[in-house]
Amino acid sequence: MKPLLLSALLLAASTPLFAKFNYPPKMEGAEIVAYKTIDDVTMNLYVFKPQDWKAENSRPVAVFFFGGGWNAGSPEQFEEHCKHLAMRGMVAITADYRVASRNGTKATSCLEDARDAIRYLRSHAGELGIDPDSVAAGGGSAGGHLAAALGTIADKKESVSSRPNLMLLFNPACVLAPFDGKQPWPEDRSEEFLEKMGVDPVEMSPIHHVSAKTPPGIIFHGTGDESVPFATSKQFATAVQKAGGRCELKSYEGQPHGFFNYGRNENIMFYQTLNAMDAFLTDLGWLPENPR
Repeated sequence: MKPLLLSALLLAASTPLFAKFNYPPKMEGAEIVAYKTIDDVTMNLYVFKPQDWKAENSRPVAVFFFGGGWNAGSPEQFEEHCKHLAMRGMVAITADYRVASRNGTKATSCLEDARDAIRYLRSHAGELGIDPDSVAAGGGSAGGHLAAALGTIADKKESVSSRPNLMLLFNPACVLAPFDGKQPWPEDRSEEFLEKMGVDPVEMSPIHHVSAKTPPGIIFHGTGDESVPFATSKQFATAVQKAGGRCELKSYEGQPHGFFNYGRNENIMFYQTLNAMDAFLTDLGWLPENPR
């Protein structure tokens, strides 16, 4: 297995893996809600609600952050995940956030937006018909990093917490600096990573901030991933478990980066990971038993 190559992660948005996701996104059935405006740029949440949704509900909610190396990507990546969860009774959201190619930002701004998205959900729980204490953060690759960072890195603005109650992570970038004596990528990539993050990568590395406060999570990762090594997810899951938390790691033999995406490989892996996510949420009581 090759080590994590930052260039591969940064170029993910230019590969066929992400080419089918449009930006600006166009998603039938999604309610568009603006959660922040910064530098004259409006960031939206694309909200999918169950058919029997009512404002007085207090439903669990999941919000997903797209991948693309903190450089590009589209909320459309998680459209089908959201439609499934809405069909199963949750409110499900795919969120936009600033990225380098469109907004000239660093990864720190991506995380700032992700925090504001969670804060918005909790602050507007009554309008959205959601339970502010049942907020799951999910995402893939760089978006998975954001979800894991929300669950681990302390929030300096604690008036409304941005820490999710659950993490749903698809080949996430959780180890951004040497940890436990292991270097996850070549030494000559360190400066490139520093430039991309905008701060010392340790500050943005979820594994370096795991604690007893880290919420439960599940990780879906292919062992053939050459962009974000499977071993890093194994490290992260182990760290959460050692801290007393729950973190399940689902491995998929030989599968590459982004294997879980809708539209890939006749959707075989999409449905395998979707069903595993559904079972995880059901086990925790966030979804009703599936009648299938």
